[in-house]
Amino acid sequence: MLRIRLQRRGKRGYATYRVVVADGHAPIKGRFIEDLGHYNPHTDSFVVDAESVNNWIKKGAHPSDTVHNLLITNKVIKGEKKMLFHPKPKAEVAPAETEAANAS
Repeated sequence: MLRIRLQRRGKRGYATYRVVVADGHAPIKGRFIEDLGHYNPHTDSFVVDAESVNNWIKKGAHPSDTVHNLLITNKVIKGEKKMLFHPKPKAEVAPAETEAANAS
């Protein structure tokens, strides 16, 4: 399966990313099929070839969740953003336990 994902570049403490099409099993810093653009999170610069991105999606490539959200933010594709952070549900405490905790 082909993935459109970010490939980390830059130096330590100042990461920049390439937006690439790669095999889903290829290493993150390994081979890729095509370079579609770049993303700099420090300046929020996101530049991709929209036509190539849409062609790869038509061919069956799936964008990673982060790339999917960046493509929607920059109006390359339409849809809803994916939730990347799922907070842990808070455990409900029985009223008897809270009274016992307050008494001690």
